[in-house]
Formats: sequence, C-alpha cells, structure tokens
Amino acid sequence: MISKLLIANRGEIACRIIRTARSMGIATVAVYSDADAKALHVRQADEAVHIGPSPAAESYLVGEKIIAAAKETGAEAIHPGYGFLSENAGFAQAVIDAGLIWVGPKPSSIEAMGLKDAAKKLMREAGVPVTPGYEGEDQSVERLKQEADAIGYPVLIKAVAGGGGKGMRKVDAAADFEAALESCRREAKASFSNDEVLLEKWITSPRHIEVQVFGDSHGNVVHLFERDCSLQRRHQKVIEEAPAPGMDEATREEICAAAVRAAKAVDYEGAGTIEFIADASEGLRADRIFFMEMNTRLQVEHPVTEEITGVDLVEWQLRVASGEPIPLKQEELSIDGWAIEARLYAEDPAKGFLPSTGRLEELFLPEDLRVESGVTEGGDVSPFYDPMIAKLILHAEDRNKAVAGLSSLIRKVAVWPVKTNAGFLWQLLDERAVREGEFDTSFIGEHVERLSKPLPPRSEHLTQIAELLSASPGSGPWSRAAGFRLNASNETVVRLRDSDGELYDVAIDEPADAEPGDYANVFVDAFPRQFTLDRPRGSGHASAADGAILAPMPGKVIAVDVAEGDAVTAGQRLMVLEAMKMEHALTAPFDGTVTELSASEGGQVQVEAVLCIVEPGVVEPQSEG
Repeated sequence: MISKLLIANRGEIACRIIRTARSMGIATVAVYSDADAKALHVRQADEAVHIGPSPAAESYLVGEKIIAAAKETGAEAIHPGYGFLSENAGFAQAVIDAGLIWVGPKPSSIEAMGLKDAAKKLMREAGVPVTPGYEGEDQSVERLKQEADAIGYPVLIKAVAGGGGKGMRKVDAAADFEAALESCRREAKASFSNDEVLLEKWITSPRHIEVQVFGDSHGNVVHLFERDCSLQRRHQKVIEEAPAPGMDEATREEICAAAVRAAKAVDYEGAGTIEFIADASEGLRADRIFFMEMNTRLQVEHPVTEEITGVDLVEWQLRVASGEPIPLKQEELSIDGWAIEARLYAEDPAKGFLPSTGRLEELFLPEDLRVESGVTEGGDVSPFYDPMIAKLILHAEDRNKAVAGLSSLIRKVAVWPVKTNAGFLWQLLDERAVREGEFDTSFIGEHVERLSKPLPPRSEHLTQIAELLSASPGSGPWSRAAGFRLNASNETVVRLRDSDGELYDVAIDEPADAEPGDYANVFVDAFPRQFTLDRPRGSGHASAADGAILAPMPGKVIAVDVAEGDAVTAGQRLMVLEAMKMEHALTAPFDGTVTELSASEGGQVQVEAVLCIVEPGVVEPQSEG
C-alpha cells in the first residue's frame, strides 16, 4: 500500500482525497500556488509544497514542478484529482517514468479516450452505440459545414479535446454555423490548446446518463450503476443524482454492460465514467442511448455513486493503484436508496451566471447533509480557478425524499458578499418537473430567466431591518419626524436601499432596541440582499443603472463590436470578455448610443472597470465650427 501520496490538485477534491488517505494511514502532500498559500487543502495536508504563481498555467499545470515536489517530499504516488492534469497522458507517463505510482488509468487508455473523434471510432468497434455525426480529419470550414448540412440541423459542434462544456455550441440553422464554429474553436484553443472539432446530431429530448466504471490491473472491470446529470446549464452540470429517474432494470443492464465493454476496449484501470446521451422522447430505452465520451478520471459527481453503493471510490483508486484487485465483485454491488448532489458556485445568476470572486465574509452550509468543500468562512474565492464553493449531497431512501430534503436544506445556505447560485438551486429543485423527474438537458436553458430572479424580501424582514438600521448613530430622534408634533403618530417611514439598487419605503413605530449597524444582510430562500438606509448617491461614479458597462471580473477583451457614436439596441452585443477560459458577452442594457468607449481588443481589464457608456436614446453628434 502507498505510504505517502502527493495530490496534484486543489480545492474540494484535494480535501476529499486527503480525508480518505488519512483514514487509510497514508501521509499526504499538498501543492499550492501563490493564490492558495492559505487554502484549506494546504492546511489539511501533512506537508505542502509551493509550485508557482497563481495562474494555473504556471503552477498546477506544470507537471515538472509537481513531480519535483513528489521527489522532494518522498511521496511514492501522485493523485491528479479531476481537471488540471488528470487526463493528460503525457503527464501520467512522466509520473511513471519518474518511478512514481500514477493513481489513474494507463497513459494509453487516457490517450485512446482523450480525443472524442478517435474514441467514437473505437467504441463502434467495441459494439458500443454512438451518436450519428462527423469525426473526420478534414477540418476546413467548407467540409464541416457540408457535413452539418448532411447530418441535418440542429447539430452540435464539440471540441475533440477537453470537456466541461467548453468548446461546445448548438447550431439551429445553417446561417449560424460559421459564427458558432469560430467561437467554438476559439474557446477550445484557449481551454485545451486544440481547436479541432467534431459534429454530432442534436438529440431530441436529451438526457445525460453516465455510468461509473472501475478496472484493475488483474483484468477485472465492474460498473457501479448510473447517474443522471441532465440538469445542466451551457453543458455544465448543476444537479446530479443516482440512480437515473425512469431507468428500468432492463435498460440499466444494457447501458451498464455497454459501459463495461467500453472500459475493457481500452484495458482500463482505476475510476472512469462512460457518458451517454439518451433520446428520452419516449422514455429511457436502450436502443436510444448513445456513447458520447469517456472521462478517464474521478468525476465531480462521484459522491452520489458512493452514497448509493456504500463504496469509497478514492479508497478503491488508492488500492488499485497499489496493485490490489477491485475490493468487490459485480454481484456484490447494489443500489441502496437515492442520492442527489448540487454544485454551489460563486456566480451571479442575475448577471448571466458570471463568476463572483472575493472574501467569504459569511459562509453557512447546513450540517444535515454531506458537504464537500475546499473553502471556509473568511477564505477567498480566487479569480484564477473554478468558482465552486461546495458540493451539497443528500442520501435518502427514495427520490422524493432526496430531492425535497436537499431543496429544504439549500434554503438555509448563507454566503456574503460573494454571489452564489444557491437561490437558483433552491428554485430549480422546487420545480414540479424536477420533483417529478420530467426534464431533459434543455430544461434549465428554457427556464433560466425565471429561476434566476431573486425572490422579493418579505414585509416582516423589511420592518425588522428598518427598525434596526434606524437605530444607527446619526439617525436618532433629531433626524426623524416621528413623535415631534403633538398628537402626531409615532409611525415614521424609513427608506431602505438593497444591494440591487431597489428602494423600499417601510413604516415603523420605533427603532429596534438592538446593537445598531450600518447594514443588514438578509437571505430569503438562499437569495442574499444587503440593506442600508437610503442616502443620495454622489454623481462621481458610474453604475450599470447609468448605462455604464462594467467588467464583471478581471479578464481580457477579445472582441469589440461597437465604436463611439454607434446607436445600439437593448441586448445587442457590445464586446466579449474572456475570463476563467470562458467567453462572456457584454450587452447593451437599453436602446441608446455609445458615448464613451475605453475598452480595446486585446486589453486586460480589472473587475468593475468602466468599459463603455451607453446613453439612452439617440445622441446627436456635435457640429464642428
């Protein structure tokens, strides 16, 4: 058995691996960048090694530094977690060549499944059903468009490398194909250093079903049943559950058998996931479920499989990497109850789910569920990495209890001032279609605007806040009219402003007998608001309400579509900001004219920098002379 393990990752997955390793008596070594010097995984590990500056390309993605850290600390093995170098066959081989144990599949297996086009060809040969499409070597725009026309719209453009929804675009009509292809390639190049794509037929009523597989060096391969990951936004998973709603035993048997064949076709060892797309227009049927890709690593959503099988998949990884056989045979594995997971992200649903960064001054996560997190209250959400705060997992005896239970607990989540998707998650889980399992991968996209809208504050909350804030220093009896005139009512009206700029006039009898404050944070069904007493705003700053377009996060301007003096319409794209390897379109808030433009293509910008200003209506140019 491995005695010392280096974890080539960060955040919640590093903490997750440390927990299992400690329970097995294995010493752990963390690696960290400048941004992560005080991170939770660094504090939890037995040792920690600094590997470079904050950008991942200069730290977590530099294999030589990680291998050197393992050698320096005497670690025998390297666990890559997920993301970063976990599916990099070259890094896996370098670890092995350095005389270390690679906690993962063989480099040849990673390579075989790493490119989606080659993987689909291999799966056809193994008798695994695949989605109709094009995976050819001719990557010219003309050929790709010709193939898309032949497949029939809608089609899906997908980067052959990588995953996580990056480099993917659905195209509904031929006229939109070239623009979508250009955007897809640009994002794929930035994320995976590979801009090649494949095409797939867009499946009607698609469900995302995946099967957890596990292999060892003794030729054994088992499956640990399926998960449903259909609740996605822009191909990023939001809610995952196991088993899949509506899956009958016959279909389960066929899809899981296909997953085992897929793993055996690449001589697979360790934890992996075979991902399928299902045409669920007539329910889940084995003849309408197609192979999409294989993730040759541990998945973010692996806890739901652990919860229904009672297996510690990280322990299995470490045992198999040490040369042991898989601890259980297929017939010894069974499904117990239901598990569901929600990904709590630092992002702002009200602003198109843009990542939110900063210090977690308040962080409350309910205790009556399984929480996987890499941050604590007082910690920071960095702009350099994935903005996940935590995974919230609940296991129950059936689906109804699992979904209702997780929904109820998410309502208690409180995070400030970093924005999160907690309120969005609660509203999503409270949807009738979600409660009844009647959804597909398009569900969030079709309802996202309604689900992202914060709930209004309750009148009783407003009264309590007004009473508290009106007791603040500087707002005493001489600044209030209440009770000043004989026979006048003691009631007064206090005007509150919330963090979204909304104003509320609240009638109160008297200030609260409590410690006064300058602000009050309120969480309504996990939607946060901060309230202050309304004070006139100065004219020396710009805000989105004034028509100023602000950078929502640090990033690079990769496209500017307007010039000063241009007339624009509400919703029109003004420019594109690239941040966290994703493209974010900034649009006009209303019809108007671009009166100032400070952003330029290729320029780096900081959070809340004013990029341009749009004034309502048509602004006539000043005449010369």
